[in-house]
Amino acid sequence: MAAASGRCRLLWAAAAALVLTLDAASVEELDDSFKDNRKDDIWLVVFYAPWCGHCKKLEPVWNEVAIEIRNSGSPVKVGKMDATSYSSIASEFGVRGYPTIKLLKGDLAYNYRGPRTKDDMIEFANRVAGPLIRTLPSQKMFEHVHKRHHVFFLYVGGESPLKEKYIEVASELIVYTYFFSASEEVLPEYVTLPELPAVVVFKDGTYFVYDEYEEGDLSSWINRERFQGYLNVDGFTLYELGDTGKLVAIAIIDDKNSSAEHTRLKSVIQEVAKNYRDHFHRNFQFGHMDGNDYINSLLMDDLTIPTVVVLNTSNQQYFLPDRRIDSTEDLVQFINSILDGTVEAQGGDGFLQRIKRIIYDAKSTVMSVFKSSPLLGCFLFGLPLGVISIMCYGICTVDTTGGVEENDTSKKETGDRELTDEGSEEEREQENEEKSAELSDGEHGQKHIFDKKKD
Repeated sequence: MAAASGRCRLLWAAAAALVLTLDAASVEELDDSFKDNRKDDIWLVVFYAPWCGHCKKLEPVWNEVAIEIRNSGSPVKVGKMDATSYSSIASEFGVRGYPTIKLLKGDLAYNYRGPRTKDDMIEFANRVAGPLIRTLPSQKMFEHVHKRHHVFFLYVGGESPLKEKYIEVASELIVYTYFFSASEEVLPEYVTLPELPAVVVFKDGTYFVYDEYEEGDLSSWINRERFQGYLNVDGFTLYELGDTGKLVAIAIIDDKNSSAEHTRLKSVIQEVAKNYRDHFHRNFQFGHMDGNDYINSLLMDDLTIPTVVVLNTSNQQYFLPDRRIDSTEDLVQFINSILDGTVEAQGGDGFLQRIKRIIYDAKSTVMSVFKSSPLLGCFLFGLPLGVISIMCYGICTVDTTGGVEENDTSKKETGDRELTDEGSEEEREQENEEKSAELSDGEHGQKHIFDKKKD
């Protein structure tokens, strides 16, 4: 019985190892040869570093992405490249952080900036790898697309300068949303267009037509309209919303809290997003965020939930209401006061705020290290502080007797030197007297010789 159980465990272990091997085999490890061969196929590639924690966390999800893309019959190949070993190739593709995900299609490289979930990354790969503009040949196909996608853009009409501009914008923004084209006959009856050609966005259960005179540039309009009117906001969404130029009005709530206060504030935001779209959609994006941890780190503040905050993602400013938001009228009044400048903006990206950000990030890092691993925190921060303390103690308590002895020794040497100098002066005086005596004897000798000559 024990032997059979042991064999069973071995079989399970072998099966698990085989599954892991197949998963890894679905992802190709890329090297220098990829630079010359990449244009032959469409590639979804992650550039990673072996020491990167986020890369290690992504690895099992990346294996799942590779398996599902392969099983779906997609032409996309999934690979990974060690950016530290092939830094020249990584630099050529503009890799500045890890992990970096790109879809490579011919000469083009598309960056992925969305959530690192299997479904989101597969959706990105399928969208970008396919045609730039997808044609809808029938109303049935239109209904299928309408049910599948929360937001999509549609060009209606024949060849025109507007279509050329539409294709140009699609080549830039295909990483975010889908672009389709169709004839007017494909549209359902409830869609009425003032003129053709036209560009339409379908979202939030309705549609909106692009008006060049009111909306301005087509690219800016599509960039603003590519989000639903109301969003569940997270860090990735806020990052993308920064490109729209809109202020982001967020209800900070706890999704697990079913109290009336939390649900009411969420409903207020949703009602304003829907019923006041014509008033605010050009300047504001609406949504809610679960929990206040991310927003606290972003604002370097401690917000009490539930509450409302309006973010300006372009310059890191934010606005807080001076009183509680209880109704749609309260929120509309708060938003209007932001538009007319009567509410003071907080935060920003000035010099003092940057210094505050550095201090806050350092403090947060230290606290997170101590919270997750107290022993590691003590080692990382305690050891350097201990060494510095010992150095300071040694400097402050240095022995001063050696200096006194050196001073005494120097004084003694100086005194001996003075005595030696005095002895030298006495010797010089004695030598001078001897020389004088020699000179006197010489003079007497010369005088004696002179007297003899005179006689």
